[in-house]
Amino acid sequence: MLEALSARVPGAPLYWIGHSLGGQILPLVPNHARVAKAITVATGSGYWKENAAPLRRKAWLLWHVIAPLTLALFGYFPGRRIGIVGDLPAPVMRQWRRWCLDPEYVVGAEGSEVRKAYAAVHAPIVSLSFADDEFMSARNTESIHGFYLNAPRTMKRLQPADVGARGIGHFGFFRASFEDALWRGVLLPELTAGQKAQKVQA
Repeated sequence: MLEALSARVPGAPLYWIGHSLGGQILPLVPNHARVAKAITVATGSGYWKENAAPLRRKAWLLWHVIAPLTLALFGYFPGRRIGIVGDLPAPVMRQWRRWCLDPEYVVGAEGSEVRKAYAAVHAPIVSLSFADDEFMSARNTESIHGFYLNAPRTMKRLQPADVGARGIGHFGFFRASFEDALWRGVLLPELTAGQKAQKVQA
């Protein structure tokens, strides 16, 4: 994706907009050095003990009981059948479980090379998170962004009332009803600050 955009608009700065996992995986993307600025939306570490309270009890059950049991019985994770996430290959589910059980999430689970990859990101990062996120707590958000050691970071945690809303949650940012309050009122100023940028959405 980055290569294709760089070829299409040579010399133009590229912005990365990553929701949740999209904000976690930037260091693992080849040629991430091409990104001029990153904006993460509802991005946190995923470590289950630091998940938001509504998710924490369910996460314990998923990682300690449901995932091991279903993988042993079916050879894959039948998420669609049980109404959790969706069907996933066994290696993917095992990797995700390993990440979520580690206090340092992907960095702790995968080791020094991933830690170095996070430290190698130098692009400025703006984190947009939401106080009523039912998945990611403030601690989750602080944790994952703390591994971007060499990236200038701006952390913005919004209350729904800040934008005149009753709730935003983990996925609410993308509702059309937030076009004015969040897309134009919060995201657009970040995208247009400084140089005009080509947007990269993940």
